[in-house]
Amino acid sequence: MAAGAAAATSSAPKRPTAEFHASVWGDFFITHAPQTHQVVNSWNEQIEVLKSNIAGMLSFPTDNQTLNLIDLIERLGVDYHFEDEIERILGQEYVKITSGAENYNDDDLYNVALRFRLLRQHGCNVSSDIFKRFKTSDHEGGQFKQEIISDVEGLLSLYEAAYLRTHGENILDEAIAFTKPHLAAAAGAEDLKSADPTLAERVAHALKWPHRKGMKRVEHHFFISIYEQTQGHDEGLLKLAKLTFNVVQHLYQKELRVLTKWWLEEDLPNRMSYGRDRLVEVYFWAMGCLWKPKYSLARYCFMKVTTLGSVLDDTYDAYGTIEELEQFTDAIYRWDTSMQDIEPKMKILFEATVDAYNDMHEMATEEFGRSYCWDYAKQALKNSVRNYLEEARWLAKDYVPTIEEYRRVSGMSTLYEWLAFAAFCGMGESTSKEVFDWLFTEPKLLVASSEHCRLMDDVVTHEFERKRGHAPSSVECYMKQHGVSKKEAINVINNLVEDDWKIINEELLNPPAHVPKEILLIFLGFAQVMEVLYADGDGYTRSETTTKDMLTALLVTPFQV
Repeated sequence: MAAGAAAATSSAPKRPTAEFHASVWGDFFITHAPQTHQVVNSWNEQIEVLKSNIAGMLSFPTDNQTLNLIDLIERLGVDYHFEDEIERILGQEYVKITSGAENYNDDDLYNVALRFRLLRQHGCNVSSDIFKRFKTSDHEGGQFKQEIISDVEGLLSLYEAAYLRTHGENILDEAIAFTKPHLAAAAGAEDLKSADPTLAERVAHALKWPHRKGMKRVEHHFFISIYEQTQGHDEGLLKLAKLTFNVVQHLYQKELRVLTKWWLEEDLPNRMSYGRDRLVEVYFWAMGCLWKPKYSLARYCFMKVTTLGSVLDDTYDAYGTIEELEQFTDAIYRWDTSMQDIEPKMKILFEATVDAYNDMHEMATEEFGRSYCWDYAKQALKNSVRNYLEEARWLAKDYVPTIEEYRRVSGMSTLYEWLAFAAFCGMGESTSKEVFDWLFTEPKLLVASSEHCRLMDDVVTHEFERKRGHAPSSVECYMKQHGVSKKEAINVINNLVEDDWKIINEELLNPPAHVPKEILLIFLGFAQVMEVLYADGDGYTRSETTTKDMLTALLVTPFQV
């Protein structure tokens, strides 16, 4: 990294020009002077004052204005300041709807869709039948009414709400099909761009990433910028959003300083040159699943496992022979720390993994009294390498499995079980032994988010992976089994991705009684990160493109307050 970038000032750090890899960016996160304690303390003091003002606004009786405020608060990334107030208000709203205490015959599409989306986002299973009032009668064709087409705010609200759909909710499937082309036309129309440019930007953004699919920190950054340009915005709320963003960014920088030092000391990129050096890209995943400040220890554990997991993935995909991988897998199954029969570079990976496990075990025991984490940790790793080895055997035998067999094995080879375990280790009282037991039953939420990751990755990377000698992807499996073209196979795979989204939505609306919501939301975060990181190609492997811009915005450049 250039010396000038490393010496950038804390108030306006220079944007690095090289790829966003730890070996290049290491000096930045180690030597970059973060904001002083005085500055951060001043930010926090201002946040406390601003919080009290917003909390007062949330104390009024619930109406459409209150729901709009909650939506703003969540989109701006300050909702963790008001979690109790938001849950109380939406809980009351849900009771009113389900008890029939109030007759919600609101004919304003925007408000109806907003209420529906907020309640579902918070786990309240309100009926999608409320949208029937915006359709013609069955006798008239049962289509969405033409008069709502001119209501761009309403259409956008309906479009965003529809992505909370579950299986069998045809009205929400129809809502997406109806709103999407009309919103696309509106986003490109010059009259909207000139009359309401921020609305045009919001529509264009939502067409790429509907709110349900958008990664939280990316959404926060986007909406702060949009809100500042919106006429009549609340200056106090905007300032709270900017200060909160900067405080959280400062925490992320401190964490990356520690993690970068660890990663460079391990020196795995040089000792195992075939592995991808992607520490900061991995942190993108951590931000997506565990963005709130209180999850600092969880992000630390998650990062250690994920960076090692990335090298593990490359080891099975592109480096080891089948004989070497068999020996490596056997050593992991036996937890043979002598590693006598392991290929030298794989021994380096095993040693780094054992060290990371010891570190997490020590922290989990010291912080939360969880000595039992150790056994779960080993089981999570064993489950992961079992699936990796099966894929390596397919490649060695030149075997193309059926799509059903592929989904069973490769759908679970994403390391998500391992990553979730690592996050659980650092999440305090939320993760009891019962929660770990739940994870290892392969619940639907884990399976759907894992398969979502695998299938999205396949659609984007299958041609490149095949050229480098990778095991067959879901695209090749489906093409061979059903004798269809690549285009037809990709259409089917994309439909399976949407099916996984419906399962994720269903599971979040019907959670296990003993699993806290904050645990379940990790799996939603997994899916959201994939949608953002793979929207324009493989943004993980080729992070010098839009990924670099997002990481710079989230981790380097603060908002001017």
